[in-house]
Amino acid sequence: MIRTPLALIPYFLAIAAVLAGLLWHAGDSLPGARRLETVGEANIGGSFTLIDQDGKIRRSADFRGRFMLVYFGYTYCPDVCPTSLAVMADALDKLTDADRVVPVFITIDPARDTPSVLKAYLKAFGPRFVGLTGNAGAIDSAARIYRVFYRKHRLSAGVYAMDHSSQIYLMGPDGKFIANYDKTLGPDGLAAALQARL
Repeated sequence: MIRTPLALIPYFLAIAAVLAGLLWHAGDSLPGARRLETVGEANIGGSFTLIDQDGKIRRSADFRGRFMLVYFGYTYCPDVCPTSLAVMADALDKLTDADRVVPVFITIDPARDTPSVLKAYLKAFGPRFVGLTGNAGAIDSAARIYRVFYRKHRLSAGVYAMDHSSQIYLMGPDGKFIANYDKTLGPDGLAAALQARL
């Protein structure tokens, strides 16, 4: 039976994928081969003044001397936000010196996320968390200095969701950016990454 050229396309694609993988791994041993390396200081983070879940004014300077693990999200988020916060909480439970790290949740939905709403929501993730809200301008300013994208996404009948980037930021005791992580790292991976930095 003679195969038509169209029927051979999946085989060619599979062979190409295998060859690409082999070249990728062989590249490390080739003379002069280099991996991309980033140097310099990322311009992420800075001064903010917001309100915590107890109604107290909190400034970025209040956290100096401790690491901050910062996540931007909102309490009405159906999946990504609670998953990310759970990863953070579980990772901190695995650290031997978790008291050196303050997990901070900054809302991008201040219209709905009042201090009392944040307080009730964060109880599910443990007493370590600091929840921060404020007026729209203060939230926008904090999101901008952390390079966080967010946008209201209107649904039906006046209901809305918030589209947003989803990164976990590690800030040093001096308030400067150290690293960012993704929830896909999982609690064990995040705990190992944090322990290496503490």
